[in-house]
Amino acid sequence: MREFGYQRAHDVAGAVALLGADPEARFLGGGTNLVDLMKTGVERPARLVDVRELPLDGIEATADGGLRIGATVTNSDLAAHPEVRRRYPALTQAVLAGASGQLRNMATVGGNLLQRTRCGYFTDVTKRCNKRVPGSGCPAIEGEHHNHAVLGASAHCVAVHPSDMGVALAALDAVVTYETADGPGELPLDDFYLPVGDTPHRETALPQGALITGITLPPIPVAANSRYRKVRERASYAFAIGSVAAALDVHDGSVRDVRLAFGAVASRPWRARTAERVLAGAPADAGTFAAAADAELAAADPLPHNAYKVTLIRNLVVAVLTELTEEATR
Repeated sequence: MREFGYQRAHDVAGAVALLGADPEARFLGGGTNLVDLMKTGVERPARLVDVRELPLDGIEATADGGLRIGATVTNSDLAAHPEVRRRYPALTQAVLAGASGQLRNMATVGGNLLQRTRCGYFTDVTKRCNKRVPGSGCPAIEGEHHNHAVLGASAHCVAVHPSDMGVALAALDAVVTYETADGPGELPLDDFYLPVGDTPHRETALPQGALITGITLPPIPVAANSRYRKVRERASYAFAIGSVAAALDVHDGSVRDVRLAFGAVASRPWRARTAERVLAGAPADAGTFAAAADAELAAADPLPHNAYKVTLIRNLVVAVLTELTEEATR
């Protein structure tokens, strides 16, 4: 491991200033991803700026009835919060589906958004990887790719984003807030992650040196009837091979409102807006749900060994929306 400096930040402005003074520095939250990548040589920061003790660990209601979640809130505290469980159950389910209890106790909300892909070519510094070394190539396309992207990929990168929490946040219209030396800013989650294109090493639209300060969830009533479903290769701690976050409101047998996002299928949590348009005002039945999934997945371009994900996501959409329909009509 490369030698590095360490400094603890005491306020948000100070944290931003410390990073601005050292372009090779990185913010440190729980360290559950960054430290692992430092051990393998993927990440080589000259300095870590510890932000864990900043006053960003609260969860509180917003003036319009939404919820604001501080960036240093742990995943465990987020999942256990009574208002999150009551008003945004898919978010609680997504967080509990990720990692182990010990890791959730350390991992932070802001760090979860910034975690890097688990693609084996990215995490192995002896291999080529455009995300790690731009222009070096993407060997996953011809190599091991059974858990890689089927949507939104490119000839430069087919890795997937690993977050469970991010999928639920995508479905719930979350907004990321941040602080820079020039002041505060915000990005809807739809705009937070960049399309992979020919620059897979550029993963987010955060300004250089920005510190994530929190996430805001809007007051959407449909979120109370929401669910996150994850499929993985073993029942214990494992990353998804496919997941769906959905929120559904059914009235008189028709879809009145819906939110839908997919995980483990793209370089970012995938908001299924084409499927949502198909569902709006349509009968709330398995046929409609399947047609909506097919419309979204028509853009899929799977590789030889991950085409199963198209069928997997289709079946997950039908199953989750059917269950939510049954709950909404009881």
